[in-house]
Amino acid sequence: MRSDIARGHYCPKEHQQHLELAAFYPKIAVAYTQIATISTDPHPVLQEFCASVGAQWTFLSDPGRAVQKDLDIQEYTDPEHDPMIPHTLVLKPGLVIHSIYNGYWYWGRPSVDDLTRDLRAVTSEIRPTGTSAPPGCAKPGTPATSRLSTVGTSSRRRPRRPANRAAGRCRRRCGRPTSAEAAQATASSQVHDHVVVGCRTADKDVAVGDCKAAQALATSSFA
Repeated sequence: MRSDIARGHYCPKEHQQHLELAAFYPKIAVAYTQIATISTDPHPVLQEFCASVGAQWTFLSDPGRAVQKDLDIQEYTDPEHDPMIPHTLVLKPGLVIHSIYNGYWYWGRPSVDDLTRDLRAVTSEIRPTGTSAPPGCAKPGTPATSRLSTVGTSSRRRPRRPANRAAGRCRRRCGRPTSAEAAQATASSQVHDHVVVGCRTADKDVAVGDCKAAQALATSSFA
């Protein structure tokens, strides 16, 4: 929320500031932000001021100077109008002050860029989820190289098992691989329905009957 404590309709600085705010107001409205202007002008005069700048927000009249006295911001250099020293307050929810601008001189008043920076900071505090990325997505501002380096690191494929499982089991049991080519070379001098394949262990050579894995390999090779 933004609150403006204005001198009154007679001040050209107030007109200029409120014209800029009126042009900026469409962005303020869609950002769930509110504005209020407080002045010591009587209510009819304040409504004329509001209409002359095209403002679409609330204007509050304080002819009794209650705000001026509570905040001790009387502008003693203008005893004729007895206004308040212009201030701009950017407030968080609960009317907590985030920043204060003293607008006695015009350059002390916040520009549109100043307001954008302050309101962005307030929004990031009260709505932290507005800038966080969903799980698995790169955060805004992350370099493209960093995004590429993190893609697919958690879903690596498992190494494929050997195409011939019988050969793999034989390697684990016998300590020496048994290939289909060796089985074909051995079987070339034998009858196809009687294939002999030898497997070596640590102690001795064993026949096909003692190595079921080798027997399964040989059988599958000539099926």
